[in-house]
Amino acid sequence: MPFSTGSYIEYLNKRIDEIDSIIDDNLSADMQELVELLTEIPGVGENSAKTILSVIGTDMSRFPTAAHLASWAGVCPGNNESAGKRRSGKTRRGNSLLRTTLVLCAQGASRAKGSFFAAQYSRLMIRRGKNRAKMAVAHSLLIAIYYIIRDRVPFRDLGEDYYNRFNTESKINMYIKKLASLGVDISADTKPALA
Repeated sequence: MPFSTGSYIEYLNKRIDEIDSIIDDNLSADMQELVELLTEIPGVGENSAKTILSVIGTDMSRFPTAAHLASWAGVCPGNNESAGKRRSGKTRRGNSLLRTTLVLCAQGASRAKGSFFAAQYSRLMIRRGKNRAKMAVAHSLLIAIYYIIRDRVPFRDLGEDYYNRFNTESKINMYIKKLASLGVDISADTKPALA
């Protein structure tokens, strides 16, 4: 064997650095701008952004909508229903490199405190499980990526309180009914006023 284990790892790290520098040298200004825009998304690092761009490209006219891109990537939910019976809801195969990269980014995004993706993951994980929640976050990430690339706009996080900002009246009524079922009396004058 021409290499010892330590020197072989050093050799591989050197080769990886050389390939990274070749990729950076060949990135156009347009691609570099998109990489910077994509790295603003929680969970998406520079290498992930380059991988995503290398797979889907910069021309979003190939995909009429974000849903078409999600379907092609294999991160949209399956829908197998016939005669009112729901069968398997497995996701499609799609592009394996893009799908894997998005799921890894979704794992990172689900840990970003204060972000929409963390709130989405925690909501869905309780009801649907960790794997389905990760896939839903990956789907949301890809939808955001589609619009960022298509419109060349920076990422704007919806925030962790996004789900609490709508249907507030019905949520208040639901919680009042839950409190009443637990024996807590909420009178009309102590109900909170909506802003």
